Amino acid sequence: MAVWSKTTTSEILATRRIDAEFSDPKYIEAERRTRNCKTENLGSLGIFVPGPFGSAFRVRNYDFKSPFRYIRGQDVKPFFILEDDSRFIPQADFIRLQRYAVKKDDLIISVVGTLGNVAVCTERETPAMFSCKSTIFRTNRVDPYYLLAYLNSHYGQLCLLRRQRGAIQTGLNIEDLRSIPIPRIGNLIELEIAEKIRKAHYELILSRELYQSAQQLLEAELGLDKLSFQRTLGYTAQVSDVVSEKRMNAEYFSPLIKQILSNKIFIDAKPLTNYFSIIRGQSTNKYLDEGIAVLKTKNIRTPSIDYDRVNDFAGATVGLTAVQEGDLIFASMGVGSLGRISFTHNLPRECVIDGTLRLLRRKFDAPINIELPYLLFLSTRAGQELIYRGIIGSTGIISLPDEYLGRILLPNIPDNVCERLTELVISSMDAGNKSKELLEQAKNRVEQLIEEAVQS
Repeated sequence: MAVWSKTTTSEILATRRIDAEFSDPKYIEAERRTRNCKTENLGSLGIFVPGPFGSAFRVRNYDFKSPFRYIRGQDVKPFFILEDDSRFIPQADFIRLQRYAVKKDDLIISVVGTLGNVAVCTERETPAMFSCKSTIFRTNRVDPYYLLAYLNSHYGQLCLLRRQRGAIQTGLNIEDLRSIPIPRIGNLIELEIAEKIRKAHYELILSRELYQSAQQLLEAELGLDKLSFQRTLGYTAQVSDVVSEKRMNAEYFSPLIKQILSNKIFIDAKPLTNYFSIIRGQSTNKYLDEGIAVLKTKNIRTPSIDYDRVNDFAGATVGLTAVQEGDLIFASMGVGSLGRISFTHNLPRECVIDGTLRLLRRKFDAPINIELPYLLFLSTRAGQELIYRGIIGSTGIISLPDEYLGRILLPNIPDNVCERLTELVISSMDAGNKSKELLEQAKNRVEQLIEEAVQS
């Protein structure tokens, strides 16, 4: 459907923008509503620090023993910086590029690639420097956590993305970012909103620490923290093994797998199907814009489902695989996704899974409180090695046969340890959900105040 918008010569001259995207009605309306509040332009509230040239630091020089973090564009997500896959640079490079060092409470804005992500730099990220994919905004005139809430809100995102330039390779320029309108709604209200973001960050860190505690407890209990994962360059397999396993790929017969399975924790191990039923997902031919959520590989994160990225829906569960409370959802296809597992805890809505996923549903005669301990085990290095041993397909499309998944050996975990692991992971998930709720409350409060200004 065609979208029409009108502008004037004076507006074109003032903004120096003649491209149709800048005058998209949704951008114009968002900015009009925002400017109904008392506003100040972002550039008047602080300073911008551009990132270094891409050639200033070469990624082949990463030093994982260094304390100096290198914040890449892919690390910058809405509100907070990822900690899952951090990179570090040598001290000499950090000193050489110290003008690009981030400070506590800096806002980091992604200006290349995925545009418009805005995160705050906390003391957990420092000392660090940032890459050419981002720009720093530094202020002492307004609470940066309030700015964070606004810039990640519906109106803030539209005002920010309105300023992107380019066709194939889009980007955000500092000069354009300076003109973003910032609603000023009073110090007390701004502080109230900022405190929600700070509390959300506290809950997020608590969630991560509880989950890490569960991982460490499991690894210590099973002795996984003492396992060595050294690969040999060459090895042999017996013809009888090839015939019995019906596999000829070298990875399947890796000595590393034998080394893992020879560990004493597997003495009383049992196949996965002793504990769980494997239920295949079903894909539908037609997706709707609303209805029952269809979970796909992209929604599976460990240990929680990512509901924010649910874009497809079904009209009914008939002929599809419905999710139940307490199920494990296993990603059985996809490079970079296969092997991820989510636990269904406090399902917020009715869901089904598509054909790339499998439900692992605890059998009635299986011990209780085993779902999360085995999620933790299968997510360890040892568990992932056992999973990836069985993959079939090429580098483009890989999958894990259900028959192999069912034969993966699961070690015996004492009941008291299972209970403690379950408590830790559930507490972690609850803290993570609390963090998301607080972030939504902060964004909604900003949007509500802008709407009230429009109506007044």
